[in-house]
Amino acid sequence: MSTSSCIGMSTMKPCCRILVSYKSSALFGFSFPKLNNPVVKHNLSKSHPSSVPSRRICCYASCNGSQIRGYKSVFDPNSRAFHSPNLNWGKARVFVSSLRDRRGGLRGVLVVPKVASDFRNHSTSVESNVNEKGFERIYIQGGLNVKPLVIEKIETENDVIKEEDKSDRVEINGSGVNIDFLKGLNEATPRVERDVSEIEKEAWKLLQDAVVNYCGNPVGTVAANDPADKQPLNYDQVFIRDFVPSALAFLLKGDAEIVKNFLLHTLQLQSWEKTVDCYSPGQGLMPASFKVKSVPLEGSDGAFEEVLDPDFGESAIGRVAPVDSGLWWIILLRAYGKITGDYALQERVDVQTGIRLVLNLCLTDGFDMFPTLLVTDGSCMIDRRMGIHGHPLEIQALFYTALRCAREMLTVNDGTKSLVAAINNRLSALSFHVREYYWVDMKKINEIYRYHTEEYSQDAVNKFNIYPDQIPSWLVDWIPEEGGYLIGNLQPAHMDFRFFTLGNLWAIVSSLGTQKQNNGILNLIEAKWDDLVARMPLKICYPALESEEWRIITGSDPKNTPWSYHNGGSWPTLLWQFTLACIKMGRPELAQKAVATAEKRLSADLWPEYYDTRSGRFIGKQARLRQTWTIAGFLTSKMLLEKPEKASLLFWEEDYDILETCVCALNKTGRKKCSRLAAKSKSHA
Repeated sequence: MSTSSCIGMSTMKPCCRILVSYKSSALFGFSFPKLNNPVVKHNLSKSHPSSVPSRRICCYASCNGSQIRGYKSVFDPNSRAFHSPNLNWGKARVFVSSLRDRRGGLRGVLVVPKVASDFRNHSTSVESNVNEKGFERIYIQGGLNVKPLVIEKIETENDVIKEEDKSDRVEINGSGVNIDFLKGLNEATPRVERDVSEIEKEAWKLLQDAVVNYCGNPVGTVAANDPADKQPLNYDQVFIRDFVPSALAFLLKGDAEIVKNFLLHTLQLQSWEKTVDCYSPGQGLMPASFKVKSVPLEGSDGAFEEVLDPDFGESAIGRVAPVDSGLWWIILLRAYGKITGDYALQERVDVQTGIRLVLNLCLTDGFDMFPTLLVTDGSCMIDRRMGIHGHPLEIQALFYTALRCAREMLTVNDGTKSLVAAINNRLSALSFHVREYYWVDMKKINEIYRYHTEEYSQDAVNKFNIYPDQIPSWLVDWIPEEGGYLIGNLQPAHMDFRFFTLGNLWAIVSSLGTQKQNNGILNLIEAKWDDLVARMPLKICYPALESEEWRIITGSDPKNTPWSYHNGGSWPTLLWQFTLACIKMGRPELAQKAVATAEKRLSADLWPEYYDTRSGRFIGKQARLRQTWTIAGFLTSKMLLEKPEKASLLFWEEDYDILETCVCALNKTGRKKCSRLAAKSKSHA
């Protein structure tokens, strides 16, 4: 189907009405020139919403009507564009630029130059200094009516190459060249495709049934899709956190459209300003979830239109804003580029702006003296009161991962140099802090057991004034001789010794831990298999809070009773992250064992959200069935094990640049080396 676009007013009824306005006529720090070429106008409207000043854009396509009224001011960070000096403004040309990718290998970059983002290279009216604060002023207002400001899939005759053709042909010196022969050159001998099991076929059907469409296009998957559930609550929404395993399953299968749509739609929701009792979240906050709603169309009798209704925590239990949503969004954006090779998406001006807004929110100066993020209870996967307020490991591991992703994807120029420097400094300090102070094994526990308290000055060994009596009795006999883990939380006079699976797995995947620590975590999981995996992988945390401790810490939460839900429940969605960690460390047999254990029950139990009891024997008492991220986690695990070369695109090895730029002050307690410098030598052992 051929689609078209027009710019201006029309008496026809548009499917999406987008009103874009600016506070001044200058965009990206320069005035917009007069352009009469219709092809250029098409390219401008396609490249970025900010390309069209103070004008209504009507898109006539085969979708239901949607409306947005937005006010947007965008800063152009001089987006990285690979362009030809002789580029004809009347045509969008595709060419190849060979350069080293972010992992040091050579890759060919296929680019349709975005006229707006590359405008500074051609305009004669470009100002040398662009207002750095411009990108911070992004607002979308007007109620629930949200429609993406970016118009995609616009084709013109003879001028724009179709989306499906861009991956197959490039133009070199005016000649079209087919690059199909390049595919698979670096792959091993083709493997024989295995037969897909009936359970996997069922899982794929359920995953497809969970897809949510907006304006005729797939934009995500609902959290759970149980037709027998009469009270879906917010499980009928698309959660950023929950969609990640679904996105990876689609990407690994070769279906990238839904992931790209999801990334762009949530990006537009990012700048929404919501309030909770008159308090506004910081700019850059990503919503926890969104829902596609049908609302009556203004001025029309009986007509409806689709709108996106985001939730920034004002509807969640506890009214807590999601700290991890923006981090997951950045991680998924990088995964999309790595798997599809479509790096042009992350190089777009609006996407670059979204990354910067998330990072600015996370890197904002405050009163905290630690490099870790200070967050409240319920701000991550554990979204209820569970005593994780402060500096929970899960957030720190995701934060570290997102920083590494952002450093790969950010366009480096005068406008981003300070941000990149801040990222490098935080990566350095955060890795040292977590490796040095969160890690426990038998040696470390014995050291804590002999701590002196009330120590002052920089010479203190017990820097956080931890009292030895905090060491729980269960830990002494539980931790193996060979192995260890990163504790759940660290604050002054407080160490949370619980084992939190998600944070430890992402410490492995992102190389937040040293090579020795990463192996130690898997050693512990293997040694304590009956506690952490048992009948259903994997425990979200261990051990559960019980008795008086449960009453005080959870507030007598009836859903987080001992060995249920977040309090020691078993979550099958953690399988894909466990699989990724095992493949990275060269121990796929552990993941295969866990996946085989889950496969025996998941389909028969109707793919529940979580399992209860110490061994994961019962289906969770309030678990939703046909839980999408349970289904997607299983499928992603199977595909990663089948194609481990794909898994290598999703994890990180030790970054020696971080080790070299150690910014921490070396202490005088007998530890002669910073743990990160020591890790550099140990990693080769």
